[in-house]
Amino acid sequence: MPEPKILFLYTEIAGYFLAGIRALLKKNIEVHIVRYPVNNEAPFNFKNTENIKFYERNDYTPSQLLNLAKKINPQIIIVSGWRDKAYLKIASFFKKNTPVILTFDNRWEGTLKQYIAVLMSPFFLKTRFSYVWVPGNSQKKYAEKLGFKKQNIYTGFYSADTNLFSEYYRKYKTLKENNFPEKFLFTGRYIPAKNIFLLWEAFAELQKDTPNEWELICTGTGELFDKRIKHPKIKHLGFVQPENIGKIISETGVFILPSKFEPWGVVVHETATAGFPLICSDKVGAAEIFLENEKNGFIFQAGDKEDLKRVLKKIISLSQEELIKMSKISREKSQKITSETWANTIMKFLNTKK
Repeated sequence: MPEPKILFLYTEIAGYFLAGIRALLKKNIEVHIVRYPVNNEAPFNFKNTENIKFYERNDYTPSQLLNLAKKINPQIIIVSGWRDKAYLKIASFFKKNTPVILTFDNRWEGTLKQYIAVLMSPFFLKTRFSYVWVPGNSQKKYAEKLGFKKQNIYTGFYSADTNLFSEYYRKYKTLKENNFPEKFLFTGRYIPAKNIFLLWEAFAELQKDTPNEWELICTGTGELFDKRIKHPKIKHLGFVQPENIGKIISETGVFILPSKFEPWGVVVHETATAGFPLICSDKVGAAEIFLENEKNGFIFQAGDKEDLKRVLKKIISLSQEELIKMSKISREKSQKITSETWANTIMKFLNTKK
């Protein structure tokens, strides 16, 4: 019996996505991925592997892409968002006989743009897609507003490479329990949405007001990298490939994501899996699953520097034992979604009868 084929019509892809694909390949699936060019601000490297075929979106006209999809003849199609008209054309062609899954990470914010999408959905989205797959409950609410039935909406769309980050957790657990690193970690693109200047300023002011041993380690790149704040206790390491981040994980203790706009934030899942206590703004979507305020970290009001300083102070005041306890809770929460649960959801779609 031939292996089932899955066609992903994606924008840019990341390492955590391929971790899910690896889990999927264990189920004897043939995977075809159409993708956009790699983002310079997140320059992940990808390698072709057996049973995965990559296609560059920019190499195909809409009609050529439809012909490619017909040639592949997939059992299910998973589409990233609804911006690409060629992807929508493929969804329309296949929907009658093939499960076509819409994925997105937009949280329901009640904006004018979202209300327009709600009005257009019966003609624009529901005619093309059988199911919706989103990261969490705030996105699920949006899917419901778009008119999709609850039984046709699935969560858990984003998963960290849980095998890789679990390996880091096991490898450095004893090291950190013996001497918990007094270093904050920020990992992300250096762009306005991440609100990194707020973090740098809050940290620098805290060091001035109440000098302490804690440092701030920042990894990532982007348009604001050349404007980064220079401070003796703030280190900027540039972009680090996920598989090479082990050394940084071993040397840092608490993860911070201060974003003013963050529909999800897979990095929160990654660091929770590696056993980090967490600090997130209230605009970080992934916090709904992986962060319980004052249990395994703290939530602060996005854009409020004094509130961020407040939670930084709280972390600094904790004992090693309290930080280790938070670490274990993060680790437990991280297992709610894994690369394997991600692959299992796709198998549910595959076993759905049209």
